[in-house]
Amino acid sequence: MSTKYTELIDKIATENNATKNELIEIITNHENDNYLFDKADELRQKIYGKDVFLRGLIEFTNYCKNNCLYCGIRMGNHNVERYRLTKSEILECCETGYKLGFRTFVLQGGEDLFYTDEMLCDIIKTIKSDYNDCAITLSLGERSFDSFQKLYDAGADRYLLRHETSNPEHYTKLHPQNMSLKTRTDCLLELRRIGFQVGAGFMVGSPYQTTENLAEDLLFLKDFNPHMVGIGPFIPHKDTPYKEYKQGSMRDTLVMVALTRLLIPKTLLPSTTALGTINPQGREMGLKAGANVVMPNLSPTRFRELYSLYDNKICTGDEAAECRVCLEKRVISAGFKIVTNRGDSKV
Repeated sequence: MSTKYTELIDKIATENNATKNELIEIITNHENDNYLFDKADELRQKIYGKDVFLRGLIEFTNYCKNNCLYCGIRMGNHNVERYRLTKSEILECCETGYKLGFRTFVLQGGEDLFYTDEMLCDIIKTIKSDYNDCAITLSLGERSFDSFQKLYDAGADRYLLRHETSNPEHYTKLHPQNMSLKTRTDCLLELRRIGFQVGAGFMVGSPYQTTENLAEDLLFLKDFNPHMVGIGPFIPHKDTPYKEYKQGSMRDTLVMVALTRLLIPKTLLPSTTALGTINPQGREMGLKAGANVVMPNLSPTRFRELYSLYDNKICTGDEAAECRVCLEKRVISAGFKIVTNRGDSKV
């Protein structure tokens, strides 16, 4: 273990700040990973203790108007069987989740124009009426300011919108020409201005990503100071242009999670399903590297395989209760405890 790098990690942990070159040094040096993870774990426990927050994921539509080059539910993928959940099916997921102790529901889907603002607001208001002690998180992609405002006024509390990369040139290599990084970052700023608890994030190991890009993403997050940060490895999907591209590494993903914790100590950090997909112990390792959120799937099992953003996604055949019990065992085995409250960010 290099004293030079441990001192640098200590400095970042103390100051909650770093330069681009300092971040690149940590990312490219593999000798001190365990020290970095320990410092991130120590800082997370100082703020959140050993608490791990549950989020009930409801993947309610796999239709999407976008054609992102890495995504399995991209508009151009004609091999995927499409589905949409009805309001009653979404509410059934919430009922199941509430009985299992979930106090946050995450409504996630592709950018599906079928669901109008009126439909979504009706669903949100009903969930809030039925479960007034719960938070609602939305992950629906880019929308207009007026749309975001309506969803917030209806009772939505949080909004997840991963920026995917903070480098404009890299962004163009992952997305079609009609999408832009400026639009994405403008949406994040609008969500914050409206009053949402806002989540950003990125893939690790995405096509054409450089170490410099990773450092830039961390600095972008530090500047934006989101309430939540979703970080997971890139995993290729067989029906996308990047199907032959290698997946992101476990090590690099954990380093990004740990550095995010050091830079934004109070943020909420999921240990993602994608981590568990590339390594059987991935989610436990994510928690030990500074993460403090897990997201079991509440979607009906008959639809889970169809919400395929990447190949070989885990837990597609498990019932909601199975996911809940399995994850709790994993969390406990890693030395943490599940907390059944809303789990609001301290940012």
